[in-house]
Amino acid sequence: MTTHGTKDILTTLAGTGPAEIATRPVIMGMNGMVTSGHYLASRIGLHVLEEGGNAVDAGVAMGFALAVLEPHLYGIGGEVPILIYLADQRRVVSLSGQGPAPQKANIEWFKKMGINAIPGDGLLAATVPDAVSTWITALSHFGTMRLSQVLEYTIELAEHGFPMYALLQGAIKNNAERFQTEWPTSMQVYMPDGQIPKVGDRFVQTDLANTLKRLVEAEYRKIRSGRYEAIRAARDFFYKGEIAEQIVKFAQENEFLDASGSRHCSLLSKEDLLNYSTRIEEPVTTNYRGYDVYKCGPWSQGPVFLQQINLLEGYNLATLRHNSPEYIHILVEVAKLAFADRERYYGDPDFIQVPLNILLSKEYAAERRKLIDPNHASMELRPGNAPSSKPEAKKRNPKVYIGDTTHLDSIDRWGNMFAATPSGGWFSTSPVIKGLGFPLGSRMQVFYLDPTHPNVLQPGKRPRTTLSPSLILKDGKPLMAFGTPGGDQQDQWSLQFFLNCIDFNMDMQEAVDVPTFHSSHFPSSFYMHGTQPCVIVIESRIPESTRSTLTKKGHKVQVTGPWSNGRVVAIRLDEKTGVISGVSSPRMETGYAMGW
Repeated sequence: MTTHGTKDILTTLAGTGPAEIATRPVIMGMNGMVTSGHYLASRIGLHVLEEGGNAVDAGVAMGFALAVLEPHLYGIGGEVPILIYLADQRRVVSLSGQGPAPQKANIEWFKKMGINAIPGDGLLAATVPDAVSTWITALSHFGTMRLSQVLEYTIELAEHGFPMYALLQGAIKNNAERFQTEWPTSMQVYMPDGQIPKVGDRFVQTDLANTLKRLVEAEYRKIRSGRYEAIRAARDFFYKGEIAEQIVKFAQENEFLDASGSRHCSLLSKEDLLNYSTRIEEPVTTNYRGYDVYKCGPWSQGPVFLQQINLLEGYNLATLRHNSPEYIHILVEVAKLAFADRERYYGDPDFIQVPLNILLSKEYAAERRKLIDPNHASMELRPGNAPSSKPEAKKRNPKVYIGDTTHLDSIDRWGNMFAATPSGGWFSTSPVIKGLGFPLGSRMQVFYLDPTHPNVLQPGKRPRTTLSPSLILKDGKPLMAFGTPGGDQQDQWSLQFFLNCIDFNMDMQEAVDVPTFHSSHFPSSFYMHGTQPCVIVIESRIPESTRSTLTKKGHKVQVTGPWSNGRVVAIRLDEKTGVISGVSSPRMETGYAMGW
């Protein structure tokens, strides 16, 4: 990450204009572009494109690589919603990259155990691990390469190691006590010889390398049956074979202390893994000022992005001035309305009827827009067509690690476009599975145990994930792919990036560099679903005078570090020139775009 001193030097050298705040150049090329949360993953993705692979091949290669490179943010025991633009079919597809609750998981079980909110750590919150299934589904249906080809360099990273970097080291340090006292299998992986690795040390993950090798071996045994069948054999080995047996054995035979204050094993069974498959679905979409925006369905929070831009279409945002008090106020009030609808309506559409035809209509947005007072912050949580309610603030358990996420995008020479937001299965909330080298996820914490809530826990139901990749088309042609980590904030930070590009005509690097803000007004998706009514969290680079004006409007302003919020990575295709551009936020240091 650029230090403040270096930043000042860059600003002085750059003079005035957009370059004044650009921390990096916009990377441009003609043949392909990738961007991701770690530069080594981006290099792997670029290599795949150079070898003739398409955007899906590159995306899957980066996805597996990030599980090795960023285990504090995501692992293969987690999940990964994906959006793909298929150039030959001229359509967008969504991959439902979210594993469901185990069949044994129900409200009655938790109530009987005296648990009122599903804890966010340990084994109890584990859903069916999704990531391997979804990466392989994307590759087998829409890629061109074999699994062995896209995994080659990731296996090398895990087996022979990569240089330890500061953020990963810091995450290990923050969790060292728990590794030492509660999770010996994690201790063996992340603190070899009982020591926290130093920055620059070679960091090796032998068990994870062997797990990935076993997938490749399963593929090879079926190679004569054809590419598709061979790739699917690797998937079956994970979900129906020896790996599934190891996952279930560890999950059922070990009890770990969690935020409930008791020790629990997982509710996962072999049948849960055996019956799981990733679904290829239609995305949801709306049009904003001539741009078609695509998101995953209401099993994710993705539609809140669409609801927000429908509301914002009624404003001339450019006249409000970028990051002015008036602009920030409008975006925050819009977010409050959209996220209130998320809480009232969103959930797995296999289990509830989500009225997206109403929620995403322009008429509905016009009516909702009337609720926004340009001078006063709303104190209420106001879902549409439902009584207003004042949320009760709850304290969040400081011992529970909410975690984070990563993101990746790719575009190839044929115009295929890929956006994925991998998360879960990180090492801070769940112990490493013995012999496999990765933890399970804890996404079941997102469920409610209130039977009247649309996101209530039910066996086999997908928890409403916060993960939210974005794709943009213009006149039916691919334009942009982008996303960010950040839980509930993803569709606020990525929205600001989108508006920076579309309404303020910023180049993409400027659009990811400028300071951000977000609302915490609505219930958190994570344990214990706490709220912070009227709170806006603002990066300190936004002037104090702006923050003061927002306070006068009734907002509770919290100031965070100058480069703390968001980690947007993005790519863009200029259809007229054929130039492909890629960027990455400097936040969290390691994200990079690469192309040629």
